[in-house]
Amino acid sequence: MVFKKVRDRFSKLVGGSSGEEPEYIEIDLGQEAKKAKIIVRPFVLKKFEDINNILTSLREGYTIAVIDIKTLKSKDIIELKRAIAKIKKTADALEGGIAGFGENTIIVTPQFAEIYKPAVERVESLEKKGFE
Repeated sequence: MVFKKVRDRFSKLVGGSSGEEPEYIEIDLGQEAKKAKIIVRPFVLKKFEDINNILTSLREGYTIAVIDIKTLKSKDIIELKRAIAKIKKTADALEGGIAGFGENTIIVTPQFAEIYKPAVERVESLEKKGFE
């Protein structure tokens, strides 16, 4: 009872009557949140040092890298193996995926994306290499 009298007097001082609904502004915080977009970004691996741009993009977390390895493959196969090993190590550390498509393309994905790898192709590949 006492609280109601105090509230009514305070409302009159502020300019409202006790029967009115309090005025407020509704703020939608969902509009302010920036949605991260996934970028599918092509890269050409011409020399070993080109992996720095690839690794930087992968570490940002929203890039799917499509890497053309044809140029480095024709120049220096040892450098290519080093580059792929380093990219694979980074993809593993980021819990991402890596796979080859054809002879000259590699796809590297972040953690939230998965590369489809059919089990049939893996078995056939192992059989060609002499494993059974």
